[in-house]
Amino acid sequence: MTTRRPPSLPRSLPSPWLARATSPVEAEQLTASRREVLRIGLAGLLGLALASRMQRADAGYNIWTGEYTMTRKDIESAVDKRFPTTLNYGQLLTVELTHPQIGFNPQANRVNTQVDAQLKNILLQGQPLQGTLAISSALKYDPVRRAVLLDHPSVERVDVNGMPPAYGQQLTAIGGTVAQQVLDQYPIYTFRPEQLRYGGRDVEPGAITVLPDGIKVEVKTQ
Repeated sequence: MTTRRPPSLPRSLPSPWLARATSPVEAEQLTASRREVLRIGLAGLLGLALASRMQRADAGYNIWTGEYTMTRKDIESAVDKRFPTTLNYGQLLTVELTHPQIGFNPQANRVNTQVDAQLKNILLQGQPLQGTLAISSALKYDPVRRAVLLDHPSVERVDVNGMPPAYGQQLTAIGGTVAQQVLDQYPIYTFRPEQLRYGGRDVEPGAITVLPDGIKVEVKTQ
């Protein structure tokens, strides 16, 4: 009796792509399809790599929307460098400003700064007067300095403990002068040259928008 051996399986199964190719034309079409899939895959990987590189280099830049975002922490860090500061007005009045606190007003598109104020006047007997000064500032971009600046600051409120109400107008005038001297044209963010050039083309910051907890700057191609 002769025993029949089962047919052996092929060592490797044919590729589904080649199995369907029954003619040279179909084979060429499938090869082209595979090339297109490979091209799309490589393009996707390149895009992810570029996005990752951009995020590492500039954490505040969104490559997809073309906007820089400065957080509260970024702005506080910049404004903190301006304080403490002391202003002297003649030989009679000295104003010392400390402990800035940042706020955001999206409705008015302005940034608020509140600071502690200490006033010393040789005509007033006793200890220096303590209070707070609230300042509101617009924003603008200066292409020469490559910086976002506080612009046209105005005093919103002056509160000084122990100061008679009759001096309110004088305090407001002093506050306005202080706001201009301390914060007008003060940079809260400076762009590096490489941040303003992408893909071999120059870009320039445009519209500035105040957010509930930061600001965003639109970047446009020149």
